[in-house]
Amino acid sequence: MDHTAPPKKGATRRGAQSNATGRFEQLTRWEESDGWERPDWDSPSGTPSPRKGSTNKDGSRKSGPNEDGLADWSPSSATTVALDASRTVLTRNRSPDLPFDRSVNAYRGCEHGCAYCFARPTHAYLGLSPGLDFETRLSAKPNAPAQLERELRKSRYRPAPIAMGTNTDPYQPIEGRLGITRGLLEVLSAFNHPVSITTKSAAITRDLPLLTDMAARGLVQVGISVTSLDRDLSRTLEPRASPPAARLSAIHRLAEAGVPTTVMLAPVIPGLTDMEIERILTAAAAAGATDAAHILLRLPLEVAPLFTEWLERHAPTRKDRVLSLTRQCRDGALYQSEFGPRMTGKGPVAEAIGQRVALAKRRLGLGEGFRRFTLRLDRFAPPARLGDQLSLF
Repeated sequence: MDHTAPPKKGATRRGAQSNATGRFEQLTRWEESDGWERPDWDSPSGTPSPRKGSTNKDGSRKSGPNEDGLADWSPSSATTVALDASRTVLTRNRSPDLPFDRSVNAYRGCEHGCAYCFARPTHAYLGLSPGLDFETRLSAKPNAPAQLERELRKSRYRPAPIAMGTNTDPYQPIEGRLGITRGLLEVLSAFNHPVSITTKSAAITRDLPLLTDMAARGLVQVGISVTSLDRDLSRTLEPRASPPAARLSAIHRLAEAGVPTTVMLAPVIPGLTDMEIERILTAAAAAGATDAAHILLRLPLEVAPLFTEWLERHAPTRKDRVLSLTRQCRDGALYQSEFGPRMTGKGPVAEAIGQRVALAKRRLGLGEGFRRFTLRLDRFAPPARLGDQLSLF
């Protein structure tokens, strides 16, 4: 049986509303209330400690969120980071609808907690839930820069653009503490190796000096994902990602520094965010974006029920329309995995979205003279190490 934990009231700072057991697990676990309140685990005595705004006038506990916007604390609401001991850092793919054949992901899981994230099902391979576990039980690869350097120094290695941010966001909140993405960029810069970065975090501007230097050598391009300009919608849909205004500001700062920047409409959600297509592209063009691309909402495996739960909680009046329009783009299903259509859908609704994006790009000059900015491969050269035999020529 497939049991799903009930939505957590007030959990506005998390995208998933439940934490269903991963699909590969033999046993299924779920939460049910036994009528007893949980102790406040941050209390040294282990007994409940009062919180501001957490009780009614008669002294009873409120069932809604506490002052921090979260429901009463539970083990699944805290973020933990484990070490990933993977022996290799480069991931290869042969997908015909991706413009790259290799990628690097510094983290597994993503604290941004986007309700629609297509990468959520990958957490099941770790024995974890694609729900709350995906955004609270993260894995980091602190040795990734050293592993990448070893890969690039192999005599059989041939350079091609490396993509970052293809599975989970390289600039999610823990990057500020761990700096693994920064370390990877420093390695790529030293090797004169091209890289493409996709993020929805304004934190990328922390690495602006490095990115500016790499851009001057034709080694980097950036894609900033903007799903909606509505701050309230973004806060619930992508609870720990940068607000829309901050992302537009990041586009401006990157473009001003000479870093080629694409605005990514990813994903376009029919019936929820598709009406913003032209407004987003106009704002991004004004900020300095040079190109634009879009991806239709993707709901593989566990993402479909998780996103349906999000709609039930945050957009109940739009739920049926969003799901109906999504099915019209997927031959009656919520998702199709075939190459090509999985990214942009098919049918009249999907075609109309594609045409609107194309018309807006043409009107705004996005992509003109820039289409698929070419990253430099001819500069690639492993830097000399202490003790290496130097060439005489």
